[in-house]
Amino acid sequence: MRFRHPDGSTVHLSYCTNVHPAETLDGVLAQLRDHCEPVRRRLGRDRLGIGLWLAKDAAHSLITDPAALRGLRGELERRGLEVVTLNGFPYEGFGAEEVKYRVYKPDWTDPVRLTHTTDLARLLATLLPDDVTEGTISTLPIAWRTPFDESAAAAARTALITLAERLDALEELTGKSIRIALEPEPGCTIETTSDAIGPLTAVAAVAGSRIGICIDTCHLATSFEDPEIAVTALVAAGIAVPKAQLSAALHAENPHLPEVRKALAAFAEPRFLHQTRTRTAAGLRGTDDLDEALTGRALPEGAPWRAHFHIPLHSPPAPPLTSTLPVLQDTLTRLVGGPAPRTRHLEVETYTWQALPTALRPRNRTQLADGIAAELTLARDLLTDLGLKELP
Repeated sequence: MRFRHPDGSTVHLSYCTNVHPAETLDGVLAQLRDHCEPVRRRLGRDRLGIGLWLAKDAAHSLITDPAALRGLRGELERRGLEVVTLNGFPYEGFGAEEVKYRVYKPDWTDPVRLTHTTDLARLLATLLPDDVTEGTISTLPIAWRTPFDESAAAAARTALITLAERLDALEELTGKSIRIALEPEPGCTIETTSDAIGPLTAVAAVAGSRIGICIDTCHLATSFEDPEIAVTALVAAGIAVPKAQLSAALHAENPHLPEVRKALAAFAEPRFLHQTRTRTAAGLRGTDDLDEALTGRALPEGAPWRAHFHIPLHSPPAPPLTSTLPVLQDTLTRLVGGPAPRTRHLEVETYTWQALPTALRPRNRTQLADGIAAELTLARDLLTDLGLKELP
């Protein structure tokens, strides 16, 4: 979906296909047929943006077979779909029964991550619509926090600088500008937007502004970041925001109450990590997963808890829980509500539909498509309320 900002620029809205993960090219093509096109039809649009997730096997098939890549582009066009952004965070296995810590491997200290992301950039340069010259790829925020030392930081910094050089060469060759966006996430070496400023400034000193930050509004909220402070600090530091992911975290206002803990326990599931945080006078406190927070006294209970569980935008959980949708709204206002957009690529990323408590999960493809369409409708309404105009 495309929108015209009051300044005349185009803002793109998509949804991320990691919600129906596929590891192979055949699986990706099936996604387009079984999920993405039905969502577009529900929205009544001739064109729908998707944030494509290409696992390592699918990416390898495309990078080694130009005919397959042309075929994918043709399939996107036939189904009324367009790609301006890729989710390059998960490398493989995102549909596994247990993902947890595996999603952070390989990290930016491993040459495999550099190779994979370079391949994604080359693929995206070909998949971009003819009238679009800029693409974005979100990626993990360097690495999980442990084990990580200065030598690991130096290796990651070198890899990102090398990637920026490759992206410069790719633009010279194709005329397409691909930018990379590190996505702060709780528990990682870059957990917050403020954590990103130092590493990205160091990279920019050598490689320019090719690499910036992806603001995921679920992650931002989970770490209790204030959108105004976060965006202002990034602007002051000269850190670009090539992409933002529109998502909402799980919020518990009174975690000391038995009924609240019972409600939270329904969201503690075995597939994904649900890092949980609370804000105290001494600073942020947290656990790596929701079940750890609920066991014993791992977290103080005198202040609200937030868990990294992507809640469908249009459907907050029933009381006594809620979602952090207001943080998303505040962040979106600061990113695209001003005289010029600070980012032009927005992606709804609720990958947890099948990890929701059983009663809340979609029971079939039809219900899933309905839910994704409802999320995009809410996001569209937020954008038009900010003065953006939806384009055909």
